[in-house]
Amino acid sequence: MRILVTGASGLLGLNFCLAKMPDHEIFGVTNQTRLHNPPFPVINFDLTKDKTVMNVLDQTMPELVVNCAAMANVDQCEKTPLLAAKINAEMPGRIARECAQRSIQLIHISTDAVFDGVDGNYRESDPPNPLSVYSKTKLAGEQNVLDENSQAMVARVNFFGFSVSGDRSLAEFFLNNLMSGKKVSGFTDILFSPMYVNDLVDILVEMALKKLSGIYNIVSRDNLSKYDFGIMISEKFNLDGKMISPASCLQSELLAKRSPNLVLDISKLLSTGIEVPNVDLAVDHFYNDYKAGLSDLIRSFNKTE
Repeated sequence: MRILVTGASGLLGLNFCLAKMPDHEIFGVTNQTRLHNPPFPVINFDLTKDKTVMNVLDQTMPELVVNCAAMANVDQCEKTPLLAAKINAEMPGRIARECAQRSIQLIHISTDAVFDGVDGNYRESDPPNPLSVYSKTKLAGEQNVLDENSQAMVARVNFFGFSVSGDRSLAEFFLNNLMSGKKVSGFTDILFSPMYVNDLVDILVEMALKKLSGIYNIVSRDNLSKYDFGIMISEKFNLDGKMISPASCLQSELLAKRSPNLVLDISKLLSTGIEVPNVDLAVDHFYNDYKAGLSDLIRSFNKTE
C-alpha cells in the first residue's frame, strides 16, 4: 500500500514514517519543520494553500492518507486562533474532499480534548464540548472531514513518544528533566489514557487494512493522572520520582483551559478485535525503544542540531 503521511516531522507523523512496514511504501509531507536525511521520501508543501493538496496527491498517488498535520501547541493556538483554524479545521476538510474525489482512504488524527472533561468515560457518540482554541479547531476539523468524506476515519487520540525536537510529549518532558536532575511538577487533577506512539501506529495500520470509517477513540485501556504518569516514567528509567511535585492544573499558568477528565471509552475499538495495550505496557515499549536508540535516531533528523 502507498501511504502518504502529512505532518511527517511531527511526533506521530515521523514515527509513522519510521515504522518498519515492508508491505507498504511511505511518503512524508513536511512544511515548517524540515527533516535532515530521513530514511523515507519527503516532500515539502504548505497544505493550507489552494491546490497544494491536489498537487501532492497527484504527485504521490497514495492509496491511504494519514493526516497528522496540525497546530498542536495548545497555548500557541490561543495566541493565533486564525492560524489554528486554518491548519486544524480548514485544511483537513480540503484533504478529505480531494481524497474523496480520488477514492483515497483517509485517516484523520484528532484529539481526546474535544470533550470538556467534566464527566469522563466518553463514547464516540457523546456530544463534544471543547474548551480551548486548539480543541475547538480540532473538532471543526473532524466535522469538515466527515462532511467532505463520509468514508474517512477520525481517530481521537492521546499519545506520547520521541520527537525530533525532543520536547513534544509529556513523557519526554519528565524523562529529560529528571535525567538532568531538574525538579518538575505533575498535575494530579488531570486524568488521561496515554498511548505510546508506535503502538498507535500499529493500531492505525490495522484499522486501515480493515477499512474502518467514522469516529474512533484510540487511547490506552486504562487511565491515570499526569503526576502518576511521571512517577511511572521515573520508575521505569530508575530515576528519582521525588523530583516530581504533585500540582494542580487550576493553579498553573497555562494559557488555554485544559479538560480535567479525558478518559475515553474504547469499546468500539475493542469490538474490532484489535489489541490495545495498557499504560504500563506502553511505557515498557517507550523504554525499550529508548534503549534501542530510537530517541537518538529521531533527534538526528533535526536540522537545527
